[in-house]
Amino acid sequence: MLLVVLTGGIGAGKSSVSGAMASRGAVIVDADAIVKQLQQPGGAIHRAMVDRWGATIVADDGALDRQAVADIVFNDADELKALNEIVHPETRTEMRRQAEANAGTDRIVVLDIPLLAGRDDAAKRGASAIVVVDCPVEVAIERLVEHRGFERADAEARIANQVGRDERLGWADFVVDNGGDLDQLAAEIERCWTWLQTLEHGAALPER
Repeated sequence: MLLVVLTGGIGAGKSSVSGAMASRGAVIVDADAIVKQLQQPGGAIHRAMVDRWGATIVADDGALDRQAVADIVFNDADELKALNEIVHPETRTEMRRQAEANAGTDRIVVLDIPLLAGRDDAAKRGASAIVVVDCPVEVAIERLVEHRGFERADAEARIANQVGRDERLGWADFVVDNGGDLDQLAAEIERCWTWLQTLEHGAALPER
């Protein structure tokens, strides 16, 4: 299999790129979807989060109130660190399990990871390449406000708590430019998909 990491800041359009890759036959291992699964009531992550932050982060139906969690962690670096320490180990284990189910095949497996920690992180996951979806920060903020209902201050806080744009671009083996319209994005996705076909399956992430 060819294992690649897909990442990008919130509002950059990574989910659109991931969906387009899936439609072309890629296997998507989605970190956000796995986190939501593992945060269901009764799960270890759910219990650990409630132990730390109490009933204020639990909705009436017993599920986590994601906005309540966001209000806590995206305004406090220590609380965000605590959340990551709860969530990341379990998520990594499940992502590895899903990816390894395709070992020995000729599939392109895409690890969809919003919060990639860098090239070392991708290498530890066995990736052959990092694809970064990119757009200007102001464009990302506008998308979050206009299309996802974020308050501007919330959008800015979330972006501020992620890796900086320049640092993320520095990790990239391929950049999908999503600063334009949908037609431009479609062309960028096709360009990326064509590039992926040239990569050697099972190769290690190239050193810099």
